[in-house]
Amino acid sequence: MKSAVETLSPTRVKLSVEVTFEELAPHISNAYKALGERINIPGFRKGKVPQAMIEQRVGRPAILDEAINSSLSPFYAAALKEQNVFVIGRPNIEVTELVDREKFSFTAEVDVRPELKLPDFSKITLTVEDVVVSDTEVAEQVDVLRARFGTLTTVEKAVESGDFVSLDLNATINGEAVDGGTAKDLSYEVGTNRMVDGLDEALIGLEAGESKRFETTLVGQKDGEKGAVDATVKAVKHRDLPELNDEFAKLASEFETLAELRTDIQTRLERVKHLEQGAHARDLLVEKLIADVEIPLPTNIIEDEVNDHLEKEGRLEDEAHRKEVTEEVTKSLTQEILFDNIVSAESVSVNESELTEYLIRASQRYGMSPDQFIKEISEAGQITTMVAEVSRAKALAGVLSRVKVVTTSGKEVNLEELAPKQAAPAAE
Repeated sequence: MKSAVETLSPTRVKLSVEVTFEELAPHISNAYKALGERINIPGFRKGKVPQAMIEQRVGRPAILDEAINSSLSPFYAAALKEQNVFVIGRPNIEVTELVDREKFSFTAEVDVRPELKLPDFSKITLTVEDVVVSDTEVAEQVDVLRARFGTLTTVEKAVESGDFVSLDLNATINGEAVDGGTAKDLSYEVGTNRMVDGLDEALIGLEAGESKRFETTLVGQKDGEKGAVDATVKAVKHRDLPELNDEFAKLASEFETLAELRTDIQTRLERVKHLEQGAHARDLLVEKLIADVEIPLPTNIIEDEVNDHLEKEGRLEDEAHRKEVTEEVTKSLTQEILFDNIVSAESVSVNESELTEYLIRASQRYGMSPDQFIKEISEAGQITTMVAEVSRAKALAGVLSRVKVVTTSGKEVNLEELAPKQAAPAAE
């Protein structure tokens, strides 16, 4: 087999492939077998018809057509490997020459990943915010801890924001009960807006035994469908917080004094903000590379993905939504092309332990056991996608370690210790 590649644009190439009949022979043999299974000739069982009779019945062109159709995929794949072409789209294949018992040739036009000119990462400087933990932030964390050890006391008063209530809810649409729309003896902290839109406003001012009806959009119903919700307060409760002293520190933590507890909270907050610094630096690097590096995009792939997405949603004519989806697909494809170029330039590979570690963390995000998660993505053919995600994030973490990162005050930040953590989640 001979192959050649012609660059049509930065994102599209044309492969020309010439195959000898000696290389095509196994496919011709398989074509006879396949056609022999489909035709009925009196006196012969299916699959046992001599080749000469098959050829007589269907004709030599039909046999060649069957053989060529079955061979295009493996010959195309071999040509891609030979020419080291990284495709990102479906090929448009055309048979250009066929000389029986001598050769056949075909061409394949296909979209490819463009080769980007990446910068010298060691010359890039990124600026992130300084890590500063305020007394207010520490106090807020202490208050959260106090709330965990607070006690609820029933009180005779009107509901205010911050109170807890025991309540019943009943939802209806046009006077008809909603399936699953009744709940009793719920405990709810007023003002958190964690349940039903409009509930907080309805509850404030009510006392135990009082009810109020309000209109709201009901979850689980048709998009935007509103209904009526009756909220009945059964009890009003106030949360009493423990005194803020050394005894509380002993109760709520392993520390002996409140000062030690506050110092520990300060340290933990600083650690979180240092991790956020690393994530921010990563995002800034991606933004800078997308802005500075010329990244050609295959417009027909974007159009095909957008149309597929809109067709599945039944919104092909929704131009506003088309614009929104086009922006999302364009952003995603731009990042994929950038990251894959970095993977290639950095010669990044993923070993089994790195992939396993990533899959275990991913399974936790989906609330599944690692074995079940791996089984499902394997059956869905998504392992290759997972490997690509780990490769891209690992490559990005590697180049990030060479970038100079400074804070707004001029302090240099060392992100190398964050690199292993960066190698797991795919960058958004």
